[in-house]
Amino acid sequence: MEATFNINKSSRNIVLTFLENHSLEKLNTIPEGFNNNLIWNIGHIIVVQQMLVYKLSGLPMMISDEMVEHYKKGTKPEHNVEQRQVDEIKALLFSTLEQTKKDFSENVFQNYAEFTTGTGYYLSSAKEAIEFNNFHEALHIGFMMQIKKFI
Repeated sequence: MEATFNINKSSRNIVLTFLENHSLEKLNTIPEGFNNNLIWNIGHIIVVQQMLVYKLSGLPMMISDEMVEHYKKGTKPEHNVEQRQVDEIKALLFSTLEQTKKDFSENVFQNYAEFTTGTGYYLSSAKEAIEFNNFHEALHIGFMMQIKKFI
């Protein structure tokens, strides 16, 4: 699992560059032909990781219900985020990953509600969810690279 967590850390470092290299205005811009923006994609990957790994394991998530409501699958940006929200997302980018790694090493994930993802991949454990999450984040980094071309 060390490689899986290292891949996730690399993914999050790429996402961090979007936060550090784009203004609040650019993070909030939804280009023509797109349904969302950079900051929505970043919030979304945090929310999905928490839902796939913690919620389906029956454990408390490290994010607020409000964040889930704004960034879960099927949502889209309803308003511009403020700098304080960007700062919160930036803090969660690595804190959630580090806590997941710690919890995994301490065998916290004992139960799991099996789940089939929107891409049709069947998850039967938190370990599989953590591994699948890398694929999910890579998809959204690809979307973000496309958005970047138009903002």
